[in-house]
Amino acid sequence: MSKHDAFRSMVLEGYSFKGEHFPLGAAVLEGAVSTGTIVNLPLRTMNRHGLIAGATGTGKTKTLQLLAEGLSAASVPVLMMDIKGDMSGLAAAGQPGPRIQERMESIGAADWQPMACPVELLTLSDAPGVRLRSTVLEFGPILMSRILGLNETQEGVMSMVFKYCDDERMPLLDLRDLVRVLQHVGGDGRKELEALYGRISPSTTGTILRKVVELQQQGGDGFFGEPSFDVEDLMRMAPDGRGVVSILRVTEMQDRPKLFSTFMLGLLAELYANLPEEGDLDTPKLLMFIDEAHLIFQEATPALLQQLETVIKLIRSKGVGIFFCTQNPQDIPAPILSQLGLKIQHALRAFTAADRKGIKLAAENYPETEYYQVDELLTGLGIGEALVTLLNEKGIPTPLVHTMLLPPRSRMGVLTDVEISTLVNQSKLVSKYAQARDSESALEILNARMEEAERRLKESEAAEEADEPASKGRAPKEKSIFDDPIVRQAGKTAATILTRSLLGALGLGGGRRKGRGLF
Repeated sequence: MSKHDAFRSMVLEGYSFKGEHFPLGAAVLEGAVSTGTIVNLPLRTMNRHGLIAGATGTGKTKTLQLLAEGLSAASVPVLMMDIKGDMSGLAAAGQPGPRIQERMESIGAADWQPMACPVELLTLSDAPGVRLRSTVLEFGPILMSRILGLNETQEGVMSMVFKYCDDERMPLLDLRDLVRVLQHVGGDGRKELEALYGRISPSTTGTILRKVVELQQQGGDGFFGEPSFDVEDLMRMAPDGRGVVSILRVTEMQDRPKLFSTFMLGLLAELYANLPEEGDLDTPKLLMFIDEAHLIFQEATPALLQQLETVIKLIRSKGVGIFFCTQNPQDIPAPILSQLGLKIQHALRAFTAADRKGIKLAAENYPETEYYQVDELLTGLGIGEALVTLLNEKGIPTPLVHTMLLPPRSRMGVLTDVEISTLVNQSKLVSKYAQARDSESALEILNARMEEAERRLKESEAAEEADEPASKGRAPKEKSIFDDPIVRQAGKTAATILTRSLLGALGLGGGRRKGRGLF
């Protein structure tokens, strides 16, 4: 058997699947497409996560479009993190052209037909689209501690803050609530809380407060609040049965990596907490694509990385797959990289000695093959070409194949402002999440309690001053233990605590937000 016949047989055996699948492209050997060697992707193992890597301009974005189109057509909902703002073209049909026709003829595939995907635009800011929010309460103390990079002692204080707010019925909805409670814990309320939960160092609360302010400066105030986004809205089907492609445009996140990490970890944690255990489904429930994935990891603390690694390992059993898109595989931490079953590697560039070393390391991430010199091929791949390996339906890695990718059928460009406005106006979710709610929460409740305590203190002092003229000329009365100023001050403190307790018992201390949601 010739080399080309052996190669063709290997591809046909390695990339033919019994279950539902869709084509990615055709196999290439020695610079030419091998006739009839279509490289398919099986839906059954798409929840095993994946990596799309390559230098700028090598075709990563078009690969993302191609994958989203195939998944949507197979009734799999898709969530895309659009950092560069160039994925909105999925909502419009593409335009035929000579380059597309030439590629289709080279691959030997069926005629190219333009297609628009059902798309929902999401946003973390005031840009057009469905507004995503989450409450501090839904994140919880452990997740907030991971995001803020707190140590063990600081994490304990954060847990105490959440416990205090829960006991006092003061909902933590946004970062302003958290800031106000931390100010109270480190100031006037410290003795009260120490009596209930143990000693609290003012320097500890001060450090936590500074980290929360840093998150606010990166735009956290716009992210935390109500109404919270329900993750079920990410897994919707269009009327024609195709999966909805939700595109979260986060172009402003490039200079705010901490907020982006916060969002991603919160989203993954909420999906894992609320979705039932499914195992390996024939088709996944949701596929998530994270463009410019290095932004998640570049400022992540070791604790945050550990949390991400744990969630990524476990979330595939919920039917959710995560695909990271970045320039170099080395951008992804090794423990997470080892969890990625599908790898689509576009060309890398070798301009420096460090680049050449990185390419050799990248080549070692792929299965050994007798048909390619991988480290050399990585610098010679053309635009829209990639090295591909994945897990077959038995969970076994497929042979590494140089693949000429199919062109996307949606627009390879962005929507205009008018088209975006039209798409947003047609959305049923925009109005559901558009208006922010300012429910009574810890900030308002705590301020009201402090004002009430001050009012009562002033009334008490005024009453004492009014009694003084009336008592002149009377015989001095015998001193009581309650005339001692220390005892009187202790009584005032006890009265203040009692007042707060009564307010909580009467339901004036706020309540927990009911219902489930992400943001």
